[in-house]
Amino acid sequence: MGTMRKLLTVLLTVLLCITGCSSNDRAADPLSAWGDTAAKHSITEFVERVTAAGNPQFVAAEDRIAVFDNDGTLWAEALLAGDRHEGLLRVLALTHTGMTTDEFNQRVTDWMATAHHPRFGKPYDQLTYQPQQQLLNYLRDNGFRTFIVSGGGADFMRVFSQRVYGIPPEQVVGSTGTTRYELREGEPVLVKTSDYVFVDDKAGKPSGIHEFIGHRPILAVGNSDGDQAMLEYTTIDNPRPSLGVVIHHTDADREYAYDAEPPSSGKLVTALEAAQPNGWTVVDMTNDWKTVFAQ
Repeated sequence: MGTMRKLLTVLLTVLLCITGCSSNDRAADPLSAWGDTAAKHSITEFVERVTAAGNPQFVAAEDRIAVFDNDGTLWAEALLAGDRHEGLLRVLALTHTGMTTDEFNQRVTDWMATAHHPRFGKPYDQLTYQPQQQLLNYLRDNGFRTFIVSGGGADFMRVFSQRVYGIPPEQVVGSTGTTRYELREGEPVLVKTSDYVFVDDKAGKPSGIHEFIGHRPILAVGNSDGDQAMLEYTTIDNPRPSLGVVIHHTDADREYAYDAEPPSSGKLVTALEAAQPNGWTVVDMTNDWKTVFAQ
């Protein structure tokens, strides 16, 4: 009995040490997956300015809104989107017409459990970017509310946003279709239709932010020309301090390298050109991220 107690004590001590060391590491550098570069410093310096009481650029917690694109910004770009994004959404809407929202949610859950990325051979929820996961946590630790503002379907992303990103479904803004209320065998259901009422891409993103969030963000992160309007809306003539961040895919070895000619979606030309005159931070995946995918 004494030996068992000693063994349990040793195991508990080791576990506490591991947990404590990990916590200390996170506290020492909450963005440890980022390189010690100008991109990282621009983000941390901005956060420090807007969260320091007494600083002229202090922003109250209720106004600390950060918006993130999803595809190519939080996880690897969707392979099917291409430049005909709105047309694809309509095809998908037709595919799911007549399905209840619960049935749709189950289909998304099943897809997430079984679908694997063709290059990396992993489920898509294992291909989120570790630096971005850390950034989301860092912002929330500093009183920010984090939102997804993506051209993807809102219903699709809401199924997994809490589990994968720590972002609750009510903080997901995406392309949205109409639903129809019915009683089926005495049970109230919402049925998906083929009508899209809102496409959350390009100029639609600022509109979506206004309609669904109701606050102008002070931080926007995107990776393509489809995010340019969101970046502009966040940073140009904003009465509060603000920052725009552009993720540039430059790492063909660890992920992909593309801008003007992406393999699927994520074309980045005009937003990259607009970064310097607007003071946006450009994140070079190769040079600014120590790690790409979350472990």
